[in-house]
Amino acid sequence: MAIKASLNLRAGVVSACIFLSILGLWHLATTTASAPVAATSTLTAEQQEYAKMMGKDTASAKSVGFPTLGQMGETAWGHLSNPFYDNGPNDKGIAIQIGHSLLRVGLGFGLACLVAIPLGFVIGMSPLLRKAFDPFIQVLKPISPLAWMPLALYTIKDSTTSGIFVIFICSLWPMLTNTAFGVASVKREWLNVALTLEVNPLRKAFLVILPAAAPTILTGMRISMGIAWLVIVAAEMLVGGTGIGYFVWNEWNNLSLTNVIFAILVIGVVGMLLDMAFGQLQKAVTYVE
Repeated sequence: MAIKASLNLRAGVVSACIFLSILGLWHLATTTASAPVAATSTLTAEQQEYAKMMGKDTASAKSVGFPTLGQMGETAWGHLSNPFYDNGPNDKGIAIQIGHSLLRVGLGFGLACLVAIPLGFVIGMSPLLRKAFDPFIQVLKPISPLAWMPLALYTIKDSTTSGIFVIFICSLWPMLTNTAFGVASVKREWLNVALTLEVNPLRKAFLVILPAAAPTILTGMRISMGIAWLVIVAAEMLVGGTGIGYFVWNEWNNLSLTNVIFAILVIGVVGMLLDMAFGQLQKAVTYVE
């Protein structure tokens, strides 16, 4: 235990050093490259008038190049200090955008669980079904989830439901294959003991097979959640409306690089928290033989 605590402490120190080094390099790279320049100093009167017609503020000083740490800090504080504001369709707080994305991911992932886990159980317990389903799984699994989006929009005719369907598709295959593999890999000795004790199939499934296959099933769920969180960002860029993916695309159209970088960091943090949650669940069901 002491060795593990020491290793965690040293790893934390190394991670902190790497993080500070990245911030230092960012500061050095942006301090010289992003010096503020007055917009009116290099523009003629005609150019200033044209910029105003295009909605650009020529009176304010703008930075050139990558945003500085100070600008990123101001942007992050602006979003985090009021994350739940709602000023209309294209102006919502970052927490509302994340909430819409998590809701879509949760619905699609939940539907995939309802389909993949029972079907994986059946496939894993039957060598015949495993061989019969394998060609279909191998053909459908490599298809990019976004390739289903045009078909979903055409048939469902609703962008939100189409996004949920895409999450369902991308979450289905890792759970299905891992569940089938976990069930098929249960030790024959345990199944023989259950057979000797004349345990009925339902009790055998819940008391013998499920506990043995649970770590593998959770691994599939963890992989599926990671893929779902990746895909929802791209899906929301396509369908628009709300969500963290739409926020990134909208801020890029507004040429707000600081908001884009902030959103990218938020996506990474949320994805890390989701993965950590499934990692804890995986530890809870893992057993020592």
